[in-house]
Amino acid sequence: MSDQCCCCSDCGAMPPEVKRKFDELDQYIAELHPDDNPERSRGFLIQILHRAQGLFGYLPEDVQKFVASRLKLSPAEVYGVISFYSYFTDKPVGRYKINVCTGTACFVKGASKVLDEFKRRLNIKEGETTEDGKFFLGALRCVGACSLAPVVMVNDKVYGNMTAEKVADILKECAE
Repeated sequence: MSDQCCCCSDCGAMPPEVKRKFDELDQYIAELHPDDNPERSRGFLIQILHRAQGLFGYLPEDVQKFVASRLKLSPAEVYGVISFYSYFTDKPVGRYKINVCTGTACFVKGASKVLDEFKRRLNIKEGETTEDGKFFLGALRCVGACSLAPVVMVNDKVYGNMTAEKVADILKECAE
């Protein structure tokens, strides 16, 4: 890995922390997928994207291009996976990643009202991060907790039987 970002040559030296993340990702790919066979690459893509998002917090274009290059895939193939799976994001997310389940069970039990209340209180739209970088608001199709519908996830914590009235409590809990 050079000291330049992988997407261009005119951006200057890569900050040491970013370079460390790229080096760690490069080593992970080499250990996981040592033979560079493009047909086998697709089988490792999701696992590698999980690691990359864990390192960088999201999957910016330069990370996508790096993964595509290392796996000998097109950037479009990589982006296709990122845009298909709701777990992945190509935009920075806040410290608190709030996702409202909008799957059938949650939708029927009022998830849209919960989502609307988060939008109102945070003054952001779905898929956005607050200006202070504290909160990200998203929607997921199903989190597999239908008996608790409607469900909200904040980072890895699940809140069941949500109502619009409980949104303030969740935001207060995050602020503490």
